[in-house]
Amino acid sequence: MRHGIVYLVGAGPGDLGLITLRGLERLRSADVVLYDRLAAPELLREARPEAELIPCGKEPGRHAMPQDEINRTLVDKAAQGLRVCRLKGGDPTVFGRGAEEALELAAAGIPFEIVPGVSSAVAAGAYAGVPVTLRGVASSFAVVTGHEDPMKGESSVDWSALANAVDTIVVLMGVERAAEIAGELIAAGRSPETPVACVSRATTPDQSTSVTTLGGLAKDVREQGVVPPTVFMIGEVAALYPGLAWFEQRPLFGRRILVTRTREQAGELSRLLADEGAHAIEMPVTEQAPPSSWDEFDRSLSEMRGYDWIVFTSANAIRWVRQRLRELGLDVRSLCGPRIAAIGPKTAEALEQHGLRVDLRPDEHIAEGLVAAMAKDGLPGVRILLLRAEDAREVFPGEARNAGASVTVAPVYRTVAADRVDPAIVSLLEEGRIDAVTFASSSSVTHCVAAIGEDRARSLLGGVCVACIGPVTAGTAREHGLEVTVQPEEFTIPALVDALVRRLADRK
Repeated sequence: MRHGIVYLVGAGPGDLGLITLRGLERLRSADVVLYDRLAAPELLREARPEAELIPCGKEPGRHAMPQDEINRTLVDKAAQGLRVCRLKGGDPTVFGRGAEEALELAAAGIPFEIVPGVSSAVAAGAYAGVPVTLRGVASSFAVVTGHEDPMKGESSVDWSALANAVDTIVVLMGVERAAEIAGELIAAGRSPETPVACVSRATTPDQSTSVTTLGGLAKDVREQGVVPPTVFMIGEVAALYPGLAWFEQRPLFGRRILVTRTREQAGELSRLLADEGAHAIEMPVTEQAPPSSWDEFDRSLSEMRGYDWIVFTSANAIRWVRQRLRELGLDVRSLCGPRIAAIGPKTAEALEQHGLRVDLRPDEHIAEGLVAAMAKDGLPGVRILLLRAEDAREVFPGEARNAGASVTVAPVYRTVAADRVDPAIVSLLEEGRIDAVTFASSSSVTHCVAAIGEDRARSLLGGVCVACIGPVTAGTAREHGLEVTVQPEEFTIPALVDALVRRLADRK
């Protein structure tokens, strides 16, 4: 029987990119994942599809799973020979109860590994532009909790000793006791004029930072409605805000932008939007499936050397072609003979990554542009194999045939409606909390409108910036009554993001 093990993994303070390489490796290898609410939800997609996911996050006053039950679950799952990842926000041993869980595992004889994480104690300040130390200003810092075990009766934090022992005091989970903490420090001699930075939801697109004083902390927390998770940074370094506030100055910071691509495709767009500070909310309205029949493609393989051109319309087509070739015990060598044409730079890049040299890539990244480029060398009598989606437009085969070419259309995948659209995301649209929606294909427009309802979609998206990757997609959006406000000159994902930045950055 395989020996089980528990990985106590720090997921970081919120930003998906702040998990360590080892932490990500342990998460991806786990059979079971017990996760906290403060761990980035997107991280769960990194778990194996068959992994058991168990929520056990805690909120003030409400525990999804009591700590004793968490401990038992860790022990029981590992005792079954399973690899268990305990995914915790921040660092597991910085007020994360990771040490308690490790003690339980050690007592039960269960092997474990602690994978450190980035704690909000330092990350909050880094993302707010308030460093915990600065030469000539702060040479020391302390990290304390403002939320201790309620069963203790009295605080074990010696606030009077701490008040003047270090330059910067970082308080985690202190919102509910802001008045008491400030009072203790002032009574111990810390000046009521000491700057305090309050960083809420640090490292996420919802981060907000405000600066007050120790004397005004309790009042400002109450009046500004500051809620957990918030980090208090008490000390002269707090006065640096907003001079070094790089994160909150990103052009799309705080913008909520819907990404309607399939889960497999959404990654690049979501990442580029996040790099500009946006909150990319993935709402896949389509999925990809094999074509209704592989007959045409399979038949073309035996006739490959009779074609003059193979045309790939998207990187998706390449992925499905490679999958089909593997199923048949073949590889890309079966495509040798014809010259290769690609619509769009990403399609060309994907082909070349798989060892297929692209002979033609039109400047205009649409079917019409490819026909025009091919026509320069003459199309009469030319045999073309078109590998595309089953439900794609008929523009290329129609125009190529009109120019004298013989075109074989071989569908290699289908675009179908996603199983469901998250009602919580639709609620965000209803509440006016979405700034933009992106469409990277005509099918995504059609399926989005169908999922929400034609009239309702026009209403909900009426006040939202609608961004389409190109003229074909924009045309489909307009056919459904949507007003297109963003369309890049180059029909690529990076260009789409750049166009959104130009449109939204100065409208904060």
